[in-house]
Parts: sequence; C-alpha cells; structure tokens
Amino acid sequence: MDAKAKKTALRGITYGLYLVGTKDEGGVNAFAGNWLTQTSFEPPMVTLAAKAGTRSQEQIAAGGVFSVNVLETGQKEMVTAFFRALEPEGNKLAGYEFYTGETGCPIFKDALSYFECKVVDKVEKGDHYIYVGEVIGAGVHREGDPLTMKETGFYYGG
Repeated sequence: MDAKAKKTALRGITYGLYLVGTKDEGGVNAFAGNWLTQTSFEPPMVTLAAKAGTRSQEQIAAGGVFSVNVLETGQKEMVTAFFRALEPEGNKLAGYEFYTGETGCPIFKDALSYFECKVVDKVEKGDHYIYVGEVIGAGVHREGDPLTMKETGFYYGG
C-alpha cells in the first residue's frame, strides 16, 4: 500500500470537533474528540471512539455515561485547551465554565448545544474503545455553525 496515498485518503474523512465530558467517582473531565457519529434515530444513539488507557476512556468505562458539547466555528482556542490532561477548578475546566445535567458529565456554557449519553455497548478495537451511547438528554444554548477539523488546520487520520 502506498503510505502517502493512504494518509491522504484517510484525511479526506470529514470530522467535527467536540468537547466530550466524562465522570467517575473521582470527578469530572473533558477531552477534545472527533470520532463521533449518529448511529440510530430510534432510539437516538451515537458512536464515540476514545483512546484506550486515557483518563477519559477509563471514566467512560467506569461511569457508563458521557456528554458531547457541540462547539461553534471559531472556537479553536477552546477545543485546543482540551488536548491535554486537566483538573477541574470549581465549576471550570481549562478556564471554561461548565455545569452538569442528568449524567453528571460537564456541559459547557460556551457550547452551541450538547447531548448526554448512557453507554449501551462498547467494543475494543486497535488503540481505541468504541462506545455506543443512547442519547438521554439534550439542550441548545444558542444557534450557530459547528466547529470542524478542517477550519482548525488540524489533521487526524492516516
């Protein structure tokens, strides 16, 4: 296989860029995630991939829940803050205010919208866990266009 062609082809997959909130008995966390897609209309379900062995992946496994915060175009600085491990400071992560909803996972006030999920299935493949989450709550903070990987200049894949 031509390694350059494979990398170029895989980078052609379009992605959004989201803040995924997690929690367990030790507290809350959030990470920048982009492997996310809706997988069912009824019941509403999404599929999310989380890198194996990370704090966030382990929190999803332990807590059985996660939240997805849809960011707005132009919020590159906000999502970039979640590319590293974080500790909450009161009701803030990386300086961004959050509250919790039905799942207890972070919901960011600066996000366009959010949804909360209960894990209903998981698969371990390669270096990621794939979680299927049933959407059990959702809300909209304001209207706007969602943030995409393309606008940030970041690449994932290949």
